[in-house]
Amino acid sequence: MDQSIQEFIRTYSRAIEESNAAIFAGAGLSKPAGYVNWKELLRDVALDLNLDVEKESDLIAIAQYHVNENGGRGKINQVLLDEFTKDCAITKNHEILSRLHIKTYWTTNYDSLIEESLKVLGKRPDVKRTVENLAVTMPNSDAVVYKMHGDVIFPNDAVLTKDDYEGYNLKRQLFTTALQGDLVSKTFLFIGFSFDDPNLGYILSRIRILLGENQRPHYCFMKRVLREEFETDSEYIYAQTKQDLRVRDLKRYCIKPLLVNEYSEVTEILFQVQLMLKRKNIFISASASDFGTWGQQRVFLFASNLSKAIINNGNDLVTGFGLGVGSCVISGALEEIYSKGLGKPEKRLKARPFPQITVGTTPLTELWTKHRESMLTNVGVAIFIFGNKFDDNGNVILANGMFEEFEISVKNGTIPIPVGVTGFAAQQLWQKVLDNFESYILRPELKSLYKLLGDSNIPDLEIIKAIINIINKL
Repeated sequence: MDQSIQEFIRTYSRAIEESNAAIFAGAGLSKPAGYVNWKELLRDVALDLNLDVEKESDLIAIAQYHVNENGGRGKINQVLLDEFTKDCAITKNHEILSRLHIKTYWTTNYDSLIEESLKVLGKRPDVKRTVENLAVTMPNSDAVVYKMHGDVIFPNDAVLTKDDYEGYNLKRQLFTTALQGDLVSKTFLFIGFSFDDPNLGYILSRIRILLGENQRPHYCFMKRVLREEFETDSEYIYAQTKQDLRVRDLKRYCIKPLLVNEYSEVTEILFQVQLMLKRKNIFISASASDFGTWGQQRVFLFASNLSKAIINNGNDLVTGFGLGVGSCVISGALEEIYSKGLGKPEKRLKARPFPQITVGTTPLTELWTKHRESMLTNVGVAIFIFGNKFDDNGNVILANGMFEEFEISVKNGTIPIPVGVTGFAAQQLWQKVLDNFESYILRPELKSLYKLLGDSNIPDLEIIKAIINIINKL
């Protein structure tokens, strides 16, 4: 992977963690879903003017010419409704972006794909379609979506013609002010955006003049010019020269272009951002009604030291408060957080106990499954220790919940780390992973570390060091 892309993944992931990340989406984000770009949108409008849209570069002028010739924008409004009220599927890129903890979205698109993709995940978007929307705040919202050029539900107010752009700072000045503030304080990723929009160009230029070299870094995706796309060498060289100039010009605004050969690479890069953020979240699956040969004190100490090590390593901990040992997992993490000032407890530790009684219509086992799926949604690594419980007759049996958490983890792409030396269900899962290692762990070089997790001759603290080593190598 290109070094600039690796740097982007690290920097942007950190911005998301710190709630300082934003998205700016252009038509290119929605086009794979089935929506048109500007040229396709205005193709028939151009034909009405006896113009060929393929020969035109100033599409805003085309829209204005049509208004001039027809004494109004009735047909343009209808075109917007026809094209942007179609049923289109949410794209993979929309899915990934909505999973990330990004709270600020800006777009020049008229469609509702961004807000719909957020709703699918149960998030509440606060959509700003008009200037008046900026004055009110939706309670308990998870993200704000600024539609600076309007929305298809108000086609007559959509920013599309020269009149609209020339009057933008009169009618929609507050959008300009809000975007300026976000560009100063947040790290933006521009996706599917061509930078031909005059409004954004004006805003970026004002920030550059005011801040100079002190601007925040921003990023954009750009398709690399490739030789096979041109008939002659001279055409290719010309396009490459133009792209190089464009790249250097964007750097004036502290926007770093990320060049890709195919737009499909964008999905993989976004997935890597999601993966990096997930890998920071560690889930501990643990239950021990019976302490076996270990004894209670050793079990409690191991669970506590493991959670301490995870917090000290900079990871955040997720746990379901497992039987017998869950309290030690939580107390170890809290002790480390409070004594060393390692962040806010509510961020570093997410303890989600299982309900033991229900009076609703949903069976308890079904409720537990949904709870497990929810807990493991944004987890990158799952550690399994011990794993037993008493049945109704008081007999020690393996914890079926741990096996279910293992299956959910694998299904979600979460890396499992069963600690075989702790015995019970964890020991069986450890053997299962070792027997088919490369299908569970896509890093064969880690197998020697996994083998250590089943060696009863190794001190407990060394087992914990091996676990942390695996996490860091992942």
